[in-house]
Order: sequence, then structure tokens, then C-alpha cells
Amino acid sequence: MAAKLKKGDKIVVLAGKDKGKEGTIASVDPKSGKAIVEGVNVAIRHVKQSQNNQGGRVPQAMPIQLSNLSLIDANGKPTRVGFKMDGDKKVRFAKTTGDVI
Repeated sequence: MAAKLKKGDKIVVLAGKDKGKEGTIASVDPKSGKAIVEGVNVAIRHVKQSQNNQGGRVPQAMPIQLSNLSLIDANGKPTRVGFKMDGDKKVRFAKTTGDVI
């Protein structure tokens, strides 16, 4: 199945503790249905000191369910994503405006 949300997309969080926050997708794991978004769903990880890094408490973005994310269209509003054929190529489009992404 084609991916509705891809790496680099601007998204908004629809549910959870970070509801309403915006960010950019850093990576997507289609097998588990989760994505990592910069600045969203941040947890504190305790890292042991080594020769290379200082260690201590490091904030790290954790995966968030794809169903809790929505793409931001050209108007800055959350939108659903659809697919249509543009010539002989399959493209994604925003359902609210109809613009090709």
C-alpha cells in the first residue's frame, strides 16, 4: 500500500499529550505503523558517559502512531490524504484543497 505520510512531511498531532503540536517527520516505520516526529512525543533517556559523549539526561523523540498524525495543507490546516492519477503517475493530494502534494 502506498504511504500517505512520508519523511519530510509537515504534520500536526491529532491526539495524545502533544495534541496540536506541529513538526516534520524524521522517519517512518510502515511495518509498525509509527513515525518519529522532531519535537513531538519527547522522552528523557539516561545515557551512560563514555569517551565520546558526556552522558546524562538526553531528550529523544519517540515513535508516534500514524493514525494520530495529519498532514498540513497549503492553508496550514490539517487534511486527509488521497491518491489520484496524474497522467500515468500516481500522486498524493490534500482532500481539503485538492492540491497535489
